[in-house]
Amino acid sequence: MYARMLVLRFPKQIVDQPIITNLVRDYNLTFNILKAQIYPRREGIVVLELQGTKEDYDRGIAYLKETGVEIEPVAHGIRRDNDLCYQCGACTAVCPTHALHIVRPEMEVLFESERCSACELCVKACPARAMIVTFDRHLVA
Repeated sequence: MYARMLVLRFPKQIVDQPIITNLVRDYNLTFNILKAQIYPRREGIVVLELQGTKEDYDRGIAYLKETGVEIEPVAHGIRRDNDLCYQCGACTAVCPTHALHIVRPEMEVLFESERCSACELCVKACPARAMIVTFDRHLVA
């Protein structure tokens, strides 16, 4: 099974099309929606985990690109400001995917963005406000 966490951006011209349904029906893919903001006649955004065989996944991604959906890994929209982070580890207690974890014996907080599910729990837990999520900041009004 091949799986990736993605941010899909739907231009306002296609938000009313059954694109995710087509991924399931025509490309044999499964998905887990982690976050979605889709409104009529506005850009939409869906954060999801997309799963299937590598071949089906690649065909599904090609379909998304052909329909005009912009695709980026979740990791591109989440980062840690290392200048603000003081390695307290509060974020590691709430991270469900262990994208944030403590490296021992150094006691350093490591952030592996490719493991991140974009739940944003770390943003709320971080007293230094070092975790930054930007993938949904520019939805068109």
